[in-house]
Amino acid sequence: MGTFITAAVLAAAAGLAVRSMVRDKKKGKSLQCGGDCSRCKGCH
Repeated sequence: MGTFITAAVLAAAAGLAVRSMVRDKKKGKSLQCGGDCSRCKGCH
């Protein structure tokens, strides 16, 4: 039972992390540097 609870907590944490990264990417933020890609001189 403890293993199931631990796995559920880890899965929830991973899901929230992925959700956060997807939201940031949609807002134009980079997953690597954390900066704003729309204003980055190195990408253009």
